[in-house]
Amino acid sequence: MWLLLGPGLEGDRTKDELAEAFSSVFGSGAVVYSRDLVLGVAGGALTLSTVSGERVVPPAVVYARLSTPHLSTDREGTLLRHLEAMGSALLNPIGAVLSCVNKFWHLQDLSRHGLPVPDTRTYADAPLTEVIAQGVPEPCVVKAVRGNRGEQVFLAPDAALLREVQGSLRDEVPFVLQEYVRSSHGRDLRVIVVDGRVVTALVRTAMDGGMKSNVHQGGSCTPCPGRYPEGEALAVRAAKVLGLVVAGVDLLFTVDGSFTVCEVNANVSWRPEMSTVTRAIVAACQARLPASR
Repeated sequence: MWLLLGPGLEGDRTKDELAEAFSSVFGSGAVVYSRDLVLGVAGGALTLSTVSGERVVPPAVVYARLSTPHLSTDREGTLLRHLEAMGSALLNPIGAVLSCVNKFWHLQDLSRHGLPVPDTRTYADAPLTEVIAQGVPEPCVVKAVRGNRGEQVFLAPDAALLREVQGSLRDEVPFVLQEYVRSSHGRDLRVIVVDGRVVTALVRTAMDGGMKSNVHQGGSCTPCPGRYPEGEALAVRAAKVLGLVVAGVDLLFTVDGSFTVCEVNANVSWRPEMSTVTRAIVAACQARLPASR
């Protein structure tokens, strides 16, 4: 069993909690860093070794804790794909992880399975000015397709303002232009799902009257497991559609009292008092070990 840790996790309390739990249950060798591994093909067979040249036997099960901003298909994605090809079972498969990294990819998957998501537009190579000219939701939530912790997200009240600021937007990645769910302004429901069941749920609320409720943006959170059964059931469905064993599902409150899926996170964090999450992840790994041996 491996807890595989990627770059960019310095100061990540969740990573430290997981590493302590995995070392306690599976032994100190269960915590492995991506920087220490070398991939190869030799004699027509896939190989895995340490940077010092020692051969490594692939683990039966891998749970990867990765930093979304640092995650690269050419680096961590290639490593996960290599492990999967060598027979390791990934708790969160590489395809599911990549779908969650791109904020439009998982909307594609969710919508084609009939799950509610806000009306959204994006583009490939089209100039943003021409996309705006085609018409956008007003007001419009603007997000970089690869962002996290509420960064590179803002509310444009109308297309006119969006046209004014579009030249100032970083263009390394496209943006999504999404319907503003007014009834959920400044709050959302975060549901953490592990192995098909809800481990905990919390309402996150912006502290300054703004739109973004992310804790990293100064928002507060109130645990509320069981208070919104419809939302929790939707979160479980979203995790299943995307193929995630561990997922943080962010839901918006709609005007009719139901929910719509804002986004789904494969690399979810949780607060120190939510100790049930780590225990649930360890249990999910343990449950897969006998069948993998």
